[in-house]
Amino acid sequence: MPTFLTALLTTGYWATLILGNLGLLVTVLPIFRQTAWWIRICDFPRLQIVAGLALSLGAALALPTVHSFGHSFFVASLGVALVYQLSRIWPYTPLHRKQVADASRPATEDEHHLSLMVANVLMYNRDASRCLGHIRHYQPDVVLAVETDDWWLSQLRRIEADYPYTCHAPLPNTYGMLVFSRLPLRQPHIRFILDPDIPSFHGSVVLPSGLPVSLHFLHPKPPAPQESKNSARRDAELLVVGKFIQERDGPTIVAGDLNDVAWSHTSELFRRLSRLLDPRIGRGLLPTFHADYKLLRWPLDHVFHSAHFRLQRLERLTHIGSDHYPIYIRLSYEPSGWQEQEAELEAADADDHEEAEEKIEEGVEDVLQGEE
Repeated sequence: MPTFLTALLTTGYWATLILGNLGLLVTVLPIFRQTAWWIRICDFPRLQIVAGLALSLGAALALPTVHSFGHSFFVASLGVALVYQLSRIWPYTPLHRKQVADASRPATEDEHHLSLMVANVLMYNRDASRCLGHIRHYQPDVVLAVETDDWWLSQLRRIEADYPYTCHAPLPNTYGMLVFSRLPLRQPHIRFILDPDIPSFHGSVVLPSGLPVSLHFLHPKPPAPQESKNSARRDAELLVVGKFIQERDGPTIVAGDLNDVAWSHTSELFRRLSRLLDPRIGRGLLPTFHADYKLLRWPLDHVFHSAHFRLQRLERLTHIGSDHYPIYIRLSYEPSGWQEQEAELEAADADDHEEAEEKIEEGVEDVLQGEE
């Protein structure tokens, strides 16, 4: 065999071995429910991991090699990891059954519909025109804008004539939150659930029919070295809200940049506790971050809702100069089918409640240690 061909095969073998083992490592790490950022960050790029595993598996099968137990074990491990990763993503494809049914009410029945636009605007982005353009075009009933400082508040105040009901917490730390509504808000207030500098919105919006809908808007810190060394506070904040919702039966929506993917263990635990549905299931990923890199995207911005609603429209909007794409959703209040939709959910069991309490305690301890 020519020397260059031998070198090429050797390079291909080592590249396959390195890429494959890396794929196996980032597949196994998230299974351990540790909160360290370098473990939890592996929850995010499952599509990219699938691509790496598939490439490694194909190369391992194609490269001529001595048949051995080690090689066979490597190939089998890649196959198992690939199937596992695909199983985590599969619910968020059109191949899966829709968790939220399509709306049956006519779209013209505005009194029974609620629309929401969620936009992480990127605080350092100084082009508000595209965000304002989306608001004027889609005319959502409620606008949630996060990563908003005083400059963004001054820009978005242009819509206050049409959105007179507001609740604002502009901050210079990339965690500011602004809420605008064309429909009346009841008891709107900002809470700092765990972090004294991370606001969240809680209140109700009243539909034209007179129905109040509970709203909870969140934007916790992500597990990343420049933000938070672990996911303890993010997980705790989400689960505190989940436990609060669990004790109430009315129509409810939770939305925001949750800095977590819907297929993570914590997000699934939250949905079991809160009994909320994910309209992405059975429809598509709609990855919202990173808006500038096509090969590095995953869904971080979410809207979860109770079974009282069916879906009229769900859309990822175009670029607004941020690292996130905005999302627009229009829900139809159709409580007659709530039992059928809620049956799609896996109910929280005793272990879930125990784990939620442990995660909340861990988040509180992390806050206390940070204050020392």
